[in-house]
Amino acid sequence: MADIDPVTLTQALIRCPSVTPVDAGALGVLEDALKPLGFTCHRLPFSAPGTPDVDNLYARLGTSGPNLCFAGHTDVVPVGEQAAWSHPPFGAEISNGILYGRGAVDMKTAIACFAAATARYLGEQGDAFTGSISFLITGDEEGPAINGTPKVLEWMKANDEVMDACIVGEPTNTTTLGECIKIGRRGSLNGFITQHGTQGHVAYPQHADNPVPKLVKLLSALSIATLDQGTAHFQPSNLEVTTLDTHNPTTNLIPNAAKAGFNIRFNDLHTSASLKTWLSDALNTVGENFDLDIQVSGEAFLTPPGLLSDVMSAAITTVTGLTPELSTSGGTSDARFIKDFCPVAEFGLMNATAHKIDERVDVADIHALTDIYVEMLRGYFARA
Repeated sequence: MADIDPVTLTQALIRCPSVTPVDAGALGVLEDALKPLGFTCHRLPFSAPGTPDVDNLYARLGTSGPNLCFAGHTDVVPVGEQAAWSHPPFGAEISNGILYGRGAVDMKTAIACFAAATARYLGEQGDAFTGSISFLITGDEEGPAINGTPKVLEWMKANDEVMDACIVGEPTNTTTLGECIKIGRRGSLNGFITQHGTQGHVAYPQHADNPVPKLVKLLSALSIATLDQGTAHFQPSNLEVTTLDTHNPTTNLIPNAAKAGFNIRFNDLHTSASLKTWLSDALNTVGENFDLDIQVSGEAFLTPPGLLSDVMSAAITTVTGLTPELSTSGGTSDARFIKDFCPVAEFGLMNATAHKIDERVDVADIHALTDIYVEMLRGYFARA
């Protein structure tokens, strides 16, 4: 069985400048690592009107269950001001035991570590291995998430590809490797209010209808509301106003409209449908002549503690000595799509430098994460 060096594979992946939606050869690098292990690889390009084409990869070793899937993404965010980097963002250079590069944390290293862990585990098992290991890797996680994981999942369903559990390699820790597993995520809803009025001269307000105070009244009604007190696994849901604008370039004009945006991060006491109803009722109670547009990024979900989180926790404790927190904090990830198909939990590196200038990972943590993933593979297939 071929060995995989997780550091070398991480470097090869980072050296592909795969800024969303460009693949830049990253999926091919992973394919070349997996095929010698016996994986069957499916390249899955998808497209949709008004969105960029995206290439994806589903790879599987084995034909029987259980199928433990590793999910992640090879696309990365732009580098920002390249001159501000102390090392080339796609150079994957190592300096004083630290590997620098865009995607080092989010999340090419985790992909390399799981591939290396799989090679080691299969080498241990030899012909005794039963079950399946798969990779669901998208190039659209940092983008609109339309031609990536959701469509791969549809393809899998159409082709009878069943996952029994899934580990997502997003960076989950704040300061120390092993402190946190994500077993759920809050939902995210964006709302946009347009309050209509009548334009006029500020000196003759009786001939105008100022929309700004009316919009402030609407926002106040939302801001003072308490959505819930939280749950055993989720913090309280919260609504935050994110923008307020009249697009008024002058000082003596009452605008004809005022607009505001807000975001609700909500726990599993709510759904986007229930929040839409609440928003409509709350706003209609205090205002009129406004439009409300709602966009939903994802629903709240929870994978209740059980086999998957137990195996992951035990693996982390074995390698690091830490007992990880089972958390639902943070933003959204592609786990929000996978949760409809199987139990899913997330574990990866520290997120302190994700999306930042000089994104980086300690080489020692690359080896430690590989060791953790090996233990997860051992534990899962011993118990599933």
